[in-house]
Amino acid sequence: MDYPRTLVRVSTTNAESLRADSARVRARMLQAARDRIAAGELELPLNAVAKAAGVGVGTVYRHFPSRQVLLEALAAEGLAQVVAAAVRAAAEPDVANGLAGLLRVVLEGQRTDPALAAVLATPEPAGPQTRDLVGALTAAVDRLLRRARADGVIRSDVTAGDLQALLCGLQHAVQVSGAPTGERYLDVLLRGLRAHP
Repeated sequence: MDYPRTLVRVSTTNAESLRADSARVRARMLQAARDRIAAGELELPLNAVAKAAGVGVGTVYRHFPSRQVLLEALAAEGLAQVVAAAVRAAAEPDVANGLAGLLRVVLEGQRTDPALAAVLATPEPAGPQTRDLVGALTAAVDRLLRRARADGVIRSDVTAGDLQALLCGLQHAVQVSGAPTGERYLDVLLRGLRAHP
C-alpha cells in the first residue's frame, strides 16, 4: 500500500531563528559558568550552571556533555591566543626573548582565566578543537625548545612537559601569594632553565 508522502518544509527563517536561539542559550550557559568561576567555584557542577543560566540541566548536557568540555569551551579563546604566542615565539629570532615572552603570555593567561589554567593542567583534552589547539601548542613549543637547546639558552633536559608543570606551579604560586604579577617567579624560573646559570 502506498502512503502519500508529505514533505515538511522548514522555512529558512525558522531554522535561522532556532540556530540564533541555540546560540543565545549557549552564550547564557557560558556566562553562567564564567560567573561561577569568577566567584571561585571551579568545581562547576553542570546543574548549578543550568540553574544560573535559566535552562534545564539536559540543555547544558546537550551543549557540554562534561565539566571538562565546558571548561574547554570557556578557555577556547585564551588557548588560541597561547597557541598564537607559541607560534610567534618559535619564529622569534632571539630565542631567549621568544621563550620569555611565551612564558609571560601563558602565566598571565592562567592568572586571569582560571578555565585556561584548568585546561592547560589537564593531561587529556576532551574535545576535538581543544585537542587540535593543544597539538599545535605542543608542536610550537617543541620547535622553540629545540632551538633554545641548540643555542644553549636552556638546559638540554628541559621538555615541553616540564614547562607545562612548572607554569602550572608558577600560576599556583602567584595565586597563593596574592602577587599582582608573576614576574619575580618567572625570573626565577627562567634562571633555573638556563644552560649555564
